[in-house]
Amino acid sequence: MQAAVLRAIATPLVIETLPVPQPRRGEVLIKVAACGVCHSDLHAVDGDWTPLPTLPLVPGHEVVGHVAGLGEGVEHFRLGEPIGVPWMYSACGTCEFCLSGMETICLKAEATGYTKPGGYAEYMIADAAFCGRIPEAADLYEIAPILCAGVTTYRGIKRTGARPGQWLTVIGIGGLGHIAVQYAKAMGLRVAAVDVSEEKLELARQFGAEMAFNAATTDPVRAIRESIGGSHGAVVTAVSPRAFEQSVGIVRNGGTVAWIGLPGGKQDEIRLSIAAVVNGEVSIRGSSVGTRQDLQEAIDFAANGLVRARIEKAPLADINGIFARMKKAEINGRVVLAIA
Repeated sequence: MQAAVLRAIATPLVIETLPVPQPRRGEVLIKVAACGVCHSDLHAVDGDWTPLPTLPLVPGHEVVGHVAGLGEGVEHFRLGEPIGVPWMYSACGTCEFCLSGMETICLKAEATGYTKPGGYAEYMIADAAFCGRIPEAADLYEIAPILCAGVTTYRGIKRTGARPGQWLTVIGIGGLGHIAVQYAKAMGLRVAAVDVSEEKLELARQFGAEMAFNAATTDPVRAIRESIGGSHGAVVTAVSPRAFEQSVGIVRNGGTVAWIGLPGGKQDEIRLSIAAVVNGEVSIRGSSVGTRQDLQEAIDFAANGLVRARIEKAPLADINGIFARMKKAEINGRVVLAIA
C-alpha cells in the first residue's frame, strides 16, 4: 500500500510502499477513502509537542473509509461498512477518568496519527471500540473533518455550558472555527465570530454568525462587551496566544471559556488578569478532542445536514505543499486527502 511517512522530525513526508497491516483481536482493518489534514498533523511533523510522536509515523486522524477486515471479537462492524477513526485511538477503560466519562484525559490513551499509524495511507488499523459509525449515505469527504474538527469543537461548546438562546463567541474561524459556528447554531446558540481575516469572517457570517469582528482592526473585547455585554461562553480555536488572552475579557461575568486550539513551541504561554478571572468568576476549561459519545453525536449532527465542513480535495502526494500553505494560513476551511 501507499502511505505518507515521517521518518525524522521536521522533515518532509515521503510516499512509501508499505505492507498492508493485519487486524488483531478487537481491531479493524480500514480501506481509507479520505483523511482530513489537521493543524495537529503539522505539529506532529514539526515536533512541537512533548512527548514527540512515535517514529516512523503515518500521520492523519480525520479518517473515513470502509471496513476491509475484522479482528477476532469484533462484532459491531461488518465488512464494507463505512467507518470513521478519530484522534483518540484508544483509552484504557478502567482508570478514574475513563470510568467517570472523561476518557479524553486517560493517561494511557493512544492517539491516531501520533502514537499509532494514521490515515495518510491506503489502509490502516484501528481499535474497533473507538471508531465512529458513518451513515451509508454520507459524503465521506465532507464527513472526514467531523472526526476531529467536528467532535473537538462540539465538545468544546458543550463544556462552556452555554444554553440555547445565549451568546457564544468563536475565536478563530479556520478549519475548526467554521465548523464550531455551525454546531453552535445547530445547538440553538447565538454566535459572534472573531478572526483577523475578512474572508474567514465572511465565511462565519454565511454559516450564521450574527456578529463578526476583525481582531486586526478592532478590539474584540470592547466590541463584544459594548454590543451584548459579553458572551456567555467562548471557544478558542485559534493558535495565537493573544486570542486566548482576549477570550477571558470577551465573556461576561460568570461566563466560561473553552480553550481548544494548541499553539506550538514557544507560543505556549500567555498573560492573564487574575483580578478579571476572580472578580468576574470566569471559568477557563481545557477541551481535548471528544469522547466516543461526543464523536457519535457530532457525526449525527453532520449526517443530518446541520453541519457541513467546507472542504478542498487534494491527492496524498500534495501533503507537503498543503503543510506549507497551512503554515502561511492560506487554507480557508479544511483540506481533505483523497486516498481511495
